[in-house]
Amino acid sequence: MSHGLNLAQLEAVNHLGGPCLVLAGAGSGKTRVITHKIGRLIQAGLAADRIAAITFTNKAAAEMRERAKQLVGRDAKKVLICTFHALGVRLLREDGEALGLKKQFSILDTDDITSLLKDCGGTTDANTARGWQWAISALKSAGLTAAQALGQAKDENERVTATIMARYEERLTAYQSVDFDDLISLPLKLLTEHLDVRERWQKKMGHVLVDEYQDTNATQYELLKLLVGERARFTAVGDDDQSIYGWRGATLDNLKRLPQDFPELKVIKLEQNYRSTSAILRAANNVIGPNPKLFPKTLWSDLGEGEPVRVVDADNEEHEAERAVARIQSLRASSQHKEFRDFAILYRANHMARPFEQSLRRAQIPYKVSGGQSFFDKAEIRDLCAWLRLLVNNDDDPAFLRSATTPKRGIGHTTLQQLGNFATQYKLSLFEALFSHSLGTALPARAVATLHEFGRAVNDLEYRARHTVGHEAARAFLTEWLKDIAYEKHLYDSEDNEKVAAVRWTNVMDFCDWVAGRCGGKIEDEAGVQVETERKSLLEVVQTIALLSTLSEREQDQNVVTLSTLHASKGLEWPHVMLVGVNEGLLPFKMDEESNRDASAESLAQRLQEERRLMYVGITRAQRTLAVSWLKRRKKGRESVPGQASRFIKEMALDEATVREDPREKLRALRAEFAQRATEQAALKAAETP
Repeated sequence: MSHGLNLAQLEAVNHLGGPCLVLAGAGSGKTRVITHKIGRLIQAGLAADRIAAITFTNKAAAEMRERAKQLVGRDAKKVLICTFHALGVRLLREDGEALGLKKQFSILDTDDITSLLKDCGGTTDANTARGWQWAISALKSAGLTAAQALGQAKDENERVTATIMARYEERLTAYQSVDFDDLISLPLKLLTEHLDVRERWQKKMGHVLVDEYQDTNATQYELLKLLVGERARFTAVGDDDQSIYGWRGATLDNLKRLPQDFPELKVIKLEQNYRSTSAILRAANNVIGPNPKLFPKTLWSDLGEGEPVRVVDADNEEHEAERAVARIQSLRASSQHKEFRDFAILYRANHMARPFEQSLRRAQIPYKVSGGQSFFDKAEIRDLCAWLRLLVNNDDDPAFLRSATTPKRGIGHTTLQQLGNFATQYKLSLFEALFSHSLGTALPARAVATLHEFGRAVNDLEYRARHTVGHEAARAFLTEWLKDIAYEKHLYDSEDNEKVAAVRWTNVMDFCDWVAGRCGGKIEDEAGVQVETERKSLLEVVQTIALLSTLSEREQDQNVVTLSTLHASKGLEWPHVMLVGVNEGLLPFKMDEESNRDASAESLAQRLQEERRLMYVGITRAQRTLAVSWLKRRKKGRESVPGQASRFIKEMALDEATVREDPREKLRALRAEFAQRATEQAALKAAETP
């Protein structure tokens, strides 16, 4: 069970008796430690279904689940391996009735929340509503209620946000719905207020392992404390040097509090890096060095010195992109075995991707922009998916709410709130409540009539979709349906820019063609030849609607260069990394005096520390080679202004005489060398020919 672990990893795996903090430096094998500790706990006699491993993304949970399965076999299925939010869902599904939640409560998505907040705040501006959404999310992450937020408000803006939050919370309760933040705050409330529920869950949780612990916020930490109780059988795995999510509530205070709240805490450092060369790690250690240390550590590697870290200066954004592409070409030309998937270009902000995309396209190099919006995440596609989901499952309350209000059909939030209260009282879905004989006692006659009209429309669509078979019939059905609900008019009415509306309508047409094509019948294949495929009803096809959003994720296996923000790159690694736009004002981001007149010295220091950690994360994504580039002139708005190399480049303490390079010169030299070899080989061949 402990095969292949180093001494520090082995110590972490074998510490079973109490609280344990594993400080896992970048590339030090933290997932290996977690999965081996699951195996060790089972080996020591703890039932697999009493072990929980909690992380932050579904992808990380899936990887952990697979690696646990390889290690412990069937028992891995019994271990609860999930995200914090999935654990919250489980707590609320099982015991949420203690808080007045029915088991089939709905989880609202971002668009649903934006729509609700527009109504709560009396605005039609989506950006304003999204601003409230961020502010309310921050309040919930800090564990504050609307009443507490109002009591602590320092200015009118904070008072308005707290007031809107109170209205928003009322709507969520009425609709029997929760948002993403509620999946942490409500379980915390549940365990705090209901001793019997808390004791039952503490018995279930024989040992809790938490991955990426440095990314936890205040409410997640309190939830963890209540789950582990006084026995404190837990293992927190994290790295204070990789805490880069302060802007969304993550706090290093959680690391500071652990030794105070759990005096018996065992701290174990993992400092051996299995990912990067010594040259890369030296640069990383130098950059993170100036930050204050909670638990000092230094990464080291036995993978050898490796290539020096390169610094590339560029005249402007286009020049920088050309140099990045030249570097990819020269590295690939120097070896027959480098795939495009081995390369990543990392930057501070999404808008910086454009010149690199253009340059890669010109060079005919395939690429993907990591974290870009999926087709199925577009608002117009989510609108249609909500309607189709409702046809398949009438009890899908989020789909009901979106369909009933998009496009608008006279069903307002007051009506929906009254319907939600009625549905909660009688433990019905919103759609079921709509047809209740006693609904007229809770809603005005006009509102009931409007709801009945909507319900009949949904039932009619469901019947027709069930009997619509084949591509042509499905295409005609979808076209007629969109006309009936006036969706095209809705798009143009909701957009100030006609071109944007036209693009959104084109997306709708593409979606309809895609859905209809899956209904089979005579369709054209890629060669334009008519072929007969299995015919399906439209209802059969839309039953897979929940899987649609995963289709765009298939690109991750393609052989392409990755373009990614530094935040999105965390947890990933590539053999060859280019860290671009490493300028003052970009990385670190806007630390100049003009941008920070009202900021305190303490908040500025904390911001700079997080920016330094972000640079550290970028450096430690690289396995074999790393190039860091900066701009002599960069765009600021519509102007071009002088650029200054980031202070982080100097902090890397590189050997200036060996690190600077022009990849275009290297590429030209390689091409000249190959041409010379080809000429020599041709001459030899000619000499050998009789």
